[in-house]
Amino acid sequence: MENRIKKAYESAPKTWIVQLLIAFVVACILAWSSSAVVMTDNAGKGLEVARNIISGIFHPKTELLFTFAKNGVPYLLLETLCIAFLGTIVGAVISVPLSFLSASNLMPKPLALLGRFVIAAIRTIPAFIYGLMFIRVTGPGPFAGLLTMSLCSIGMVSKMFIESIEDLDKRILESLDAAGCTTFQKIRYGILPQLFADFMSTLIYRFDMNLRDATVLGLVGAGGIGAPLIFAMSSYRWNEVGAILLGLIILVLIIEGISSKIRTKLTRG
Repeated sequence: MENRIKKAYESAPKTWIVQLLIAFVVACILAWSSSAVVMTDNAGKGLEVARNIISGIFHPKTELLFTFAKNGVPYLLLETLCIAFLGTIVGAVISVPLSFLSASNLMPKPLALLGRFVIAAIRTIPAFIYGLMFIRVTGPGPFAGLLTMSLCSIGMVSKMFIESIEDLDKRILESLDAAGCTTFQKIRYGILPQLFADFMSTLIYRFDMNLRDATVLGLVGAGGIGAPLIFAMSSYRWNEVGAILLGLIILVLIIEGISSKIRTKLTRG
């Protein structure tokens, strides 16, 4: 037994040279990357700003937290939530047919490649650029944020949908076809039951991302709570910054708890 283990160990390929070479390449890349890091004299100011923000979170401006006016945190959070939710829904509605057209196991390869090219092109442009573009078209406001979230959702959601569609069990469809089912019946009883859980998990995950992205989009005037946040920071109103961040933290925790429960139910069927 010991001889066999020894022979197997001796006959194993010696990969230490490759591992050493990879470690050397990684070390060179890290050293080269660190050359781009420039230390400035603003570190003290940055730490002071961080301390002020943390202090603002523990001493928020309660008037903003408990007012339902348009400049209050609840209204701004609701606006951000609506932008993220509607953007996810609109993006999903567009992504469903686009993903089916781009699935190589259902469509001819040229059509599927064309659909994948469109999806890749949509995913290439950052959300910040889309926000600036739509603000020029529709003007500043929540509608620009909604359009931006919708377009950004298409890129990721379509890609995830395609992967789920290509993992379909075709034997179920062949059985339904042999039973004489119509196309609608095959979609209803063969495709949707297989895809529903994956599609919903993808949408929940994308909604979490859109909720955070919608906050950033407010910085360019696309609605939401981002603009009041940056204005408060620029004016050194740290209590207002703390109130806004505290509201965001509470909202994200609530959404995370709800989405986790939904994902658990989907996983367990």
